[in-house]
Amino acid sequence: MKNSIPLTLRALTILFIFSLFFINVEAQENQPVKEIKGLVIDQKTKDILVFSDIVITNSNISTVTNTDGEFLLKIPHDLLEGTLVISHLGYEKKEIKISDLENKVKIDLTPAITELAAIEIDTYKDAKALLEAVLKNKSLLYNNDNTLMTAFYRETIKKRKRNASLSEAVVQIHKRPYNSQKKDAIELIKSRKKTDYTKLDTLAVKLQGGPFSNLYTDIIKYPEYIFTQEDIPLYDFSFGKSTQINQNLVYVINFKQKPNVITPLYYGKLYVDAKTLALTNAVYSLNAENKKETSKMYVRKKPGAAQVYPTEATYRVNYRTKNGRWQYAYSNISLTFKVNWKRKLFNNVYTLNSEMAVTDWRIKDADIERPRNKMMRPTTILVDATSGFTDPKFWGVYNIIEPEKSIESAIKKIKKQLSKKAKEEKQANKKV
Repeated sequence: MKNSIPLTLRALTILFIFSLFFINVEAQENQPVKEIKGLVIDQKTKDILVFSDIVITNSNISTVTNTDGEFLLKIPHDLLEGTLVISHLGYEKKEIKISDLENKVKIDLTPAITELAAIEIDTYKDAKALLEAVLKNKSLLYNNDNTLMTAFYRETIKKRKRNASLSEAVVQIHKRPYNSQKKDAIELIKSRKKTDYTKLDTLAVKLQGGPFSNLYTDIIKYPEYIFTQEDIPLYDFSFGKSTQINQNLVYVINFKQKPNVITPLYYGKLYVDAKTLALTNAVYSLNAENKKETSKMYVRKKPGAAQVYPTEATYRVNYRTKNGRWQYAYSNISLTFKVNWKRKLFNNVYTLNSEMAVTDWRIKDADIERPRNKMMRPTTILVDATSGFTDPKFWGVYNIIEPEKSIESAIKKIKKQLSKKAKEEKQANKKV
């Protein structure tokens, strides 16, 4: 069986290097908006619902709940008479008038009662045939217009459980039509980053690829990163228990690499809209049993005295539909790496997490213009910029993913550190 490494999400690699980079940020003028903070939970169990979709009707403004089930949405004043739609896979959607909402809300969703509908056996002999139909129909089901998407991106690096690096950015995705072979592009609007290198010892861990890595989880636009025609036969596919989203039946395809395949591949679930055969969500992980091969896939540079290999790599991508067309909406990547140093008794464990959510978008009839001075490269490292953390209005009217509690705590610490540093510099200047 084939032993070479397939074309996977190689754009997401780790650099174990010692250099620092800097970038300027642009100021965003404040505009009048209403902010709503909320928590989405299961109506029966009261469990938090992670990655729920929050969308304003008659607009393209949206966000998602974080890993604490919380969200923050900035609503322009001209949309305050609109409706908020909250949806989650496996639950009935809920619609609430924005005018009825306070600044802080708790929203509960009702689990959907799914009838176990039979798969169309006459049309699809097995789950593999259904996946092939999904990939084949992308030109009919997904957005085929040039689209400018505003998105919020966040990446964190933790040494064990302690935050060591935090990067955030607002970007504009120059999304190419799904029926086009042209690659998407990403424009950096503004960003901020703070790294505490004392928590990283002498090792600076950097994530190469940044927003591009999350964009490449778009399986429909980039099937070559996971399901090539060459790789599909290396997987076993089966049907899982059906579910629902927004009152629509959703088929579930389970997949994993065949037992005799040595090459590290993926395993997980694909969620397919039963009516249109569109991929609505995908959740999958890399088989990290082969340390040597998985290290080749992810680690770009490292010190010679260190052995670095991933122990876990998980991915999620969500799609959203409007006017009968689906498109990329959100993705999350979590990588856990173990670093063994020669002549050291204990190892280090690093967790790198990145997520990107589309918060607004608009169609462009003409080909998308690209301001060269702002365009990012797929090899870009989201570079260090300390400005912004002391400014509570740094993001202006841009919607962001509400930070989870650990990240929120890290931001507070960063603000204190920067404030202390500013005071020390001010006192030093007075002495001079």
